[in-house]
Amino acid sequence: QVQLVESGGGLVQAGGSLRLSCAASGRSFSNRAMGWFRQAPGKEREAVATSNWSGGNTYYAHFVRGRFTISRDNAKNTVYLQMNSLKPEDTAVYYCAVQAFPRSSWYTERDFDSWGQGTQVTVSS
Repeated sequence: QVQLVESGGGLVQAGGSLRLSCAASGRSFSNRAMGWFRQAPGKEREAVATSNWSGGNTYYAHFVRGRFTISRDNAKNTVYLQMNSLKPEDTAVYYCAVQAFPRSSWYTERDFDSWGQGTQVTVSS
């Protein structure tokens, strides 16, 4: 059974940084796309950043481009999200996700199969 555990969320002032981690267990995900999504109160979950199996190809939502960086360590079955220059509008629950099998697409919520429980990120103004 796949298990994804996020960590690293918290409260930070605007302009600050946080680094989220997501450790996957249950199988190797070295050949699976992984990604980060977020959901703010009253809003739908949206993609933040995703990575193909190697990390050589990445996708960033326009609202985080240049501020957030996704990376992965396949040897540790872990994906990271470095978040810099945080803004109050980045406040949300952040979720890690992984594909159950390879797909040609790895950009949207429907492309992913397993999800973590989420970690809260709060950015104060």
